[in-house]
Amino acid sequence: LSGGTLYGFYTNFPLMDILRQIQLLRTKINRHNIRYYVHDDPIISDAEYDELMRELTALEKNHPDLITHDSPTQRVGANPLMKFQSIAHQIPMLSLANAMNIDELREFDTQVKKGLGTDKDVEYIAEPKLDGLAVELVYKNGEFSYGSTRGDGTTGEDISQNLRTIRSIPLILNGNVPVLLEVRGEVYLPVSAFDRINQERTAAGESPFANPRNATAGALRQLDSRKTASRPLSFFGYSVGYLEGMKLDTQLQVLKRLKDWGIPVNSHYCHQQSIDGVIDFCLHWQGERESLDYQIDGLV
Repeated sequence: LSGGTLYGFYTNFPLMDILRQIQLLRTKINRHNIRYYVHDDPIISDAEYDELMRELTALEKNHPDLITHDSPTQRVGANPLMKFQSIAHQIPMLSLANAMNIDELREFDTQVKKGLGTDKDVEYIAEPKLDGLAVELVYKNGEFSYGSTRGDGTTGEDISQNLRTIRSIPLILNGNVPVLLEVRGEVYLPVSAFDRINQERTAAGESPFANPRNATAGALRQLDSRKTASRPLSFFGYSVGYLEGMKLDTQLQVLKRLKDWGIPVNSHYCHQQSIDGVIDFCLHWQGERESLDYQIDGLV
C-alpha cells in the first residue's frame, strides 16, 4: 500500500492503535538503520525503507501530539541556531602520540611492558584512524541526549542538532544499556560522496571542497541543521568516555559492546597477540589504504 493509502486508513483507528502503529514503525526503522549502518546487512531496499519513513511521517503529521524527540522523523531541526554553546567533557578527549616507523612501534611496546612490569607479549587492538572530525555522543538511559566536538580536549561545541541528522548515529540504543554513556568517535564523509559533491559543485560553478575532512568539519559547524543533513556524513565509534552503570575492562569489550548497542564501529579493527602482529597490520594497510571509501591518516 502507498503511504497515502495507509495514512487515510490509520486516521480511522482509535488513538491507542495509532500510537502502537507509530511505535512499531519507529522500532522497524531503527532496526533497519542498525542492520544497514552497523552490520552492513540490509534486508529491505531503499524504496521499502523510504516507504516506512513516509508512513511514519504521515501518521505523525496527523497526530503531532504523538511526536517525540527520538522519532526518526525528527533528525533535522526546524530552526537554525544563533550560535553554538560550549560543553565540558567529563573526561578529557586526549590527542594521540605518534610512532612513525617500526622501530618507534617496538619502543612503544617496550615502554608498555616496562609500565606493566612484564616481559611477556602484550595484546593489542589496532584499527584504521579516520581522517574526519572527533566527536562525543552522550546517551542517558539509552537515548541520545547531546553531542559535541572535541574542541580543545576539555571543552567542545554543542553540535547536537547537527549530529542528529547523521543516520548512522542511533537516537535509541539497543539492549542492556548503561545509565550514562559517553561515546567517542569520528564523523566522516565517504570518498565516493565527496567526489560526487565536488562534481556537482563544479558543474554549478562553485568551488570544490579541498578534502573530505574540510567538507565534514564545515557541515558539522552549520548553524542550520538542514544544511548538515544535505551532506551524507557517517560515523564510527571507537571508545567510551564516562560510563555509569556498567564496567568494560578491555578495548575489545568496548568495540563489541558498541556494536551490540547499535553504534557502528570500523569492521577492519584487529586483535593481535603481540606487537609483531600490529606491525604486520600496519604494513598491510600501507598498501591497502586507497581501497577504503574513507580517508585515514594512520592506525591506532
